[in-house]
Amino acid sequence: MMKLLLVGHGKMGRMVESLAPGYGCEVAGVIDELSPSHGGGPDADRWKDVDVAVDFTTPDAVMVNAPVLARRRINLIIGTTGWGKHEAELRQIVAAAGGGIVVAPNFSTGVVLFEALVAQAARLFAPQDDFGAFVHEAHHAAKKDAPSGTALLLKRAMEQSGFPRGIDVSATRAGFIPGTHTVGFDGPAETITLSHAARDRTAFARGALTAARWVQGKRGWYTMKDVLGVQS
Repeated sequence: MMKLLLVGHGKMGRMVESLAPGYGCEVAGVIDELSPSHGGGPDADRWKDVDVAVDFTTPDAVMVNAPVLARRRINLIIGTTGWGKHEAELRQIVAAAGGGIVVAPNFSTGVVLFEALVAQAARLFAPQDDFGAFVHEAHHAAKKDAPSGTALLLKRAMEQSGFPRGIDVSATRAGFIPGTHTVGFDGPAETITLSHAARDRTAFARGALTAARWVQGKRGWYTMKDVLGVQS
């Protein structure tokens, strides 16, 4: 059975923990000083037999834990967003260590497929000069980064697909919204929208566990597209 280390033991970490047995995974321990299950920092000896670490923490915590774990040849699943300015540094560390990592702003299978649909729509609307585009996302009030990593991912996918005009991105933070992303194309007399809504957060935990099983034994930097075999 594959051994997982949970980096972060908040709502997402506990959800991964509860679903892990169904994916053939055993939780070896937790890194989270705020949790009663905290078993030590990333350099603790007790993590020597861990196969994969799953990180749902904060942007600052990623660069405290991930480099140490990567150098220990523990493969990584990172679902935390908001730390993109450090990506080049972490890429170098993972490459030098010879490990594997899956990084995704959203581990939902539906979101990965949604991104592919949005990219295709952007290609179709690119030559239609009368149409503008927007991305709007809504999340619970406790989510710290805005716009979300997924919203920025969708915007980037549209740009990379050749959409040549500006793409307005907006965000809402309120209540307990699990996560909704809407992409729209607006013309002089009509609007086309594509939307993804998460009914609960288990989709993210299930995707992270799928990625954890997939990355075991692999080397390199990957996304959920690689995990699901989605062509860009």
